[in-house]
Amino acid sequence: MAVTGTTLSVLIVTDPYAETSDDAIAISGALADAGHLVLGVRAGDASLPEAMARLKPDVVVVRSDSAVRDVLEHIVMATRDARRPIVMFTDDPDRPTMRSAIGAGVSAYVVRGLKPERVQAVIDVAVERFAGEQALRGELDAARSELADRKTIDRAKRVLMTKKNLTEPEAHRFLQDLAMKKSLKLRDAAERVIDVESLLG
Repeated sequence: MAVTGTTLSVLIVTDPYAETSDDAIAISGALADAGHLVLGVRAGDASLPEAMARLKPDVVVVRSDSAVRDVLEHIVMATRDARRPIVMFTDDPDRPTMRSAIGAGVSAYVVRGLKPERVQAVIDVAVERFAGEQALRGELDAARSELADRKTIDRAKRVLMTKKNLTEPEAHRFLQDLAMKKSLKLRDAAERVIDVESLLG
């Protein structure tokens, strides 16, 4: 993922059947003038996921008015496994549509503010916001993983305390020793203890 201030590869997405819109051409020109690589202008239709998988843009810029919800549906499919900053320029001020866009992963939703000279600044904001969201998402995933590890380890310790009549510190040392002997992470050692208990009943 490129960062602000560097050359970005950008895919421009329009409403279906609107690839030749003046706005899309203006956006393309502004991005090229700013030194970015414009990968092309694509309709926001069912072909979008395949195009994005093949082109792998750093940023997606959407110009949509008449089919915002349809375009969003295809963007959700296209970015499900590979998230990236998305900028949407539209004349549609509908708040539910705006909420849907943000929920679909749009980093910047700009209503009636499409000016070629502003495109770069909007993209910069979208890239920074996306990076911040990704960092928060990573922290949340790490916290969830740590909580899941702790629950698994605690469960394994309870099994050991019951079956082997160990104290909690002794059960913890047992897991540490098992992990060290088998070159496992502590959670993996705990899962082995739980699996054996499940097999033996």
